[in-house]
Amino acid sequence: MSERRIPALVISGFLGSGKTTLVRVLLEEARRAGERVALISNELGELGVDRALLGGGGEAFVELEGGCVCCELSDDLVRTLQMLWERVKPDRVVIETSGAALPFDTTLNFWREPVSRWIGEDTAAVVVDAEQVLEGRDLEGVFADQVASADLLVLNKIDLVPPERLPEVEDRLRAIEPDAPIIRAARGQVDPALFFPPEPGAVDRSGKPPAAAPHDHESFETRVELVAAGIPAAELESSLRRPDLVRAKGFVETADGLRLVQVVGRRVELTEVEVAPDPSLVGRLLLISRARIS
Repeated sequence: MSERRIPALVISGFLGSGKTTLVRVLLEEARRAGERVALISNELGELGVDRALLGGGGEAFVELEGGCVCCELSDDLVRTLQMLWERVKPDRVVIETSGAALPFDTTLNFWREPVSRWIGEDTAAVVVDAEQVLEGRDLEGVFADQVASADLLVLNKIDLVPPERLPEVEDRLRAIEPDAPIIRAARGQVDPALFFPPEPGAVDRSGKPPAAAPHDHESFETRVELVAAGIPAAELESSLRRPDLVRAKGFVETADGLRLVQVVGRRVELTEVEVAPDPSLVGRLLLISRARIS
């Protein structure tokens, strides 16, 4: 007798595209529907900001650090998937990759034993920052590889782009990936039904998996920067406007109170925190920049 098959969703996207925000939306909808989701988050760096943003997670949430699940951590990914299957018996699996990982290469792990016995239909969704595309920022390398291997493109942050410019943004994506459906979204608000089939069908993974194209990862440097409590918000924002900085995130106690700090390209955002994180995270920012070539 074959095991019950469950659907799997791989969420990829360049640094700062809004992957974690989308995951939060999906988890909230799953809770309302009474569905159990097993979540694996693959974060660049080891600060654990995403865990805090996702509310701690619990036993159905595992973070994988120190590499990308599409290659260096592929064995860890398979072991973790099987552990979650045995421990929590989820209705769905969601894998949030790092901003440097490729979704298609990640889904190839579903062909491996023993997870090939129970993972059903899978979808590779790539989250795209509409403002990033409009500015023409970082659209080669990892970004293009991610978009080209998507089953579904979530054009996120459309609220940051003039509506009349959205067709231009979509045309740029179509030049990279002409076939994948494009879903427009703001703040990750997407109907989960677009990602998960109502009845996951049987998938035959008994043969040889599709071949992945050779790829090289862009190299990123991560470091943690300490920020003193009570810093004025304007001073903090000014200090984070650095040309070498691709992404930054963390929690800081500013002069105006505790803030979630998010930096994507030139945009620096400080927002009030809904749920206070572990005190050990406050005053520490994860900074991500491109590795310097010596």
